[in-house]
Amino acid sequence: MLTCKSPRKVMLVAHHLACQCLPRYSSKFSRHDFTLRQLFACLVLREHQRQSYRGCEALLRDAEHWCHAIGMRKAPDHNTLCRAFGVVVTGRLMGKALDVLARWFSLAKVLRLSTKPLSMDTTYFESRHVSRHYERRRAQTKAAAGPSEAEAESREMADAGGSRTRRRSTKKLPKAGFAVACACHAILAARVSTGAGADQRWLEPLLYPAWRRVPNRRFKAVADCGFDSEENHRIARRDMGLRTIIPPGAGRKPKDKKAPPGGRWRRHMKRLLRTKRSRRRCGYTQRWQSETVNSMVKRNLGSALRARTPQRRECEMLLRAVVHDIMLLRRRRGEGRDRAYLSPLIRPPL
Repeated sequence: MLTCKSPRKVMLVAHHLACQCLPRYSSKFSRHDFTLRQLFACLVLREHQRQSYRGCEALLRDAEHWCHAIGMRKAPDHNTLCRAFGVVVTGRLMGKALDVLARWFSLAKVLRLSTKPLSMDTTYFESRHVSRHYERRRAQTKAAAGPSEAEAESREMADAGGSRTRRRSTKKLPKAGFAVACACHAILAARVSTGAGADQRWLEPLLYPAWRRVPNRRFKAVADCGFDSEENHRIARRDMGLRTIIPPGAGRKPKDKKAPPGGRWRRHMKRLLRTKRSRRRCGYTQRWQSETVNSMVKRNLGSALRARTPQRRECEMLLRAVVHDIMLLRRRRGEGRDRAYLSPLIRPPL
């Protein structure tokens, strides 16, 4: 998969996107030094370069021609960028941005949902730059070093796998779910929250926005067994007219392994996904494309979030989904301004 690596091009695409989904100013009484569209392009550059607000300010001061390319006379202050994040990066505005991006991918004719399915999956981001594995290993090392009471307590927690600490940490884990077009790795819908939990309730909030944003509304939707429930099959098949393919692996396992699962569609899934050949024929083997997108987002934009509060972390995950789609786009030569960014840098997967 190819992605747009030039920071200047990313800023241009982000500014062009913001011109179609963001107002110029948040209030008529604002200073009007910068427009919301320009600040959104700066925030996209910050995520693209994996910088802090001060680092983004220094980067823009050193590259003034990037600012001039989107109509800014000077680089914005880091406090301005921090305040603009709370105004621009919201669930409603990022939903509008995904609407425009989905329309661009549809006009470029690269979604190909008639031949490739839509894949859904969830992933967790790190709330800090220190990984959970490192924290657990540090606690185990500290517990094995000395015999004090505090260290003995730490040893007990380490022997139990850090269960008490893990209960507190899992409540703060940032979680994101993406609905991905398997043919081009574009994110068509995103949902974010804080804390671990089951994925069954995430299917409708992911599937319905993606279904609404694409012109071809007769496609397959694949997901892992975490999304399995009879109600999800009914919502997708009866209300949206989609064909869902989800392995029936949720719930308690019956004592009799040969017993069919409960529900009409879950029993149908067990028959449909019985062999490797049938899984390949129905398209379920394309589900791993969502895992590829999760890896792309974390490798290109980072797996750790820089925000401090749960609300800002959720907004940051939404922004990363938009930045991922922006990195798949470039300017098509010979096109006008309205159709400037319709040629994705995409090599369709085999």
